[in-house]
Amino acid sequence: MRNQAPNNATMMAISDREFNDLRRLIYDRFGINLTDEKRSLLVGRLQKLIRDKNLGTFQNYYEYLKTDTSGQAVSDLINLISTNYTYFNREKDHFDYFSKTALPTICDRLSRENRKDLRIWCAGCSTGEEPYTLLMLMHEYLGSQYKQWDGGILATDISQQVLTKARAGIYPADKVASLPDNLKRKYFVKLPNGQMQVCDAIRNEVTFRRFNLMNTTFPFKKPFQIIFCRNVMIYFDQPTRAALVERFHKHLEPDGYLFIGHSETLGRDNALFRYIMPATYQKGK
Repeated sequence: MRNQAPNNATMMAISDREFNDLRRLIYDRFGINLTDEKRSLLVGRLQKLIRDKNLGTFQNYYEYLKTDTSGQAVSDLINLISTNYTYFNREKDHFDYFSKTALPTICDRLSRENRKDLRIWCAGCSTGEEPYTLLMLMHEYLGSQYKQWDGGILATDISQQVLTKARAGIYPADKVASLPDNLKRKYFVKLPNGQMQVCDAIRNEVTFRRFNLMNTTFPFKKPFQIIFCRNVMIYFDQPTRAALVERFHKHLEPDGYLFIGHSETLGRDNALFRYIMPATYQKGK
């Protein structure tokens, strides 16, 4: 969650019961584990919404969440409490390994097996910088042969708000600044207001979908060769992380790659994955 503290002078009061009820609902729906230290941050995130809707108290807001059947109330909640700080080429070592090792290895194996179905999933894609970067690197590696592959990327997130931004593919120039110049020239269009938009050829190759990683079963018919799930599991407790990693394992091909955030770890003795380098793992047979 964001570390910016709210203005205590305007903070609404929240009782222990109200905080625990909301914390339990957030954990059950999204897997996010809010500790006591996040109490003031939760109030800061939600109090404007509660006031705008004239709900008065956190208890009334909790009842509103429980009784709303449209799904909009819960959607608004996750939009407010989720953190979506990211930028292009974040944790560059992963993109270097993807383009120089993981992608060539996968493509070579698929070619030997007479397959052309590249399956890559960005789980927790936020505003789209990660999947767009990966797709640019795929185009760079495959070149004119890209069209011969059944490629593209699946990108999912729990927040509809960030998915809307991701689909537009429009970013402030400083978010794009860390990309190599050749990628910026080839794959972006500069808009009149100075912002940068990902070109249509790249945007059209990403499939954005709303998806909750807390679903106990995933709907995918075929396994992936590569899954990126970076800086998502830091908000989960250990049992939630372990269950999610098991689901990722189930939906990866043998020797498939799992990339997680540098502040996250599976542990080098994890029985399901082999450690490759920091925050990079490979599925066993």
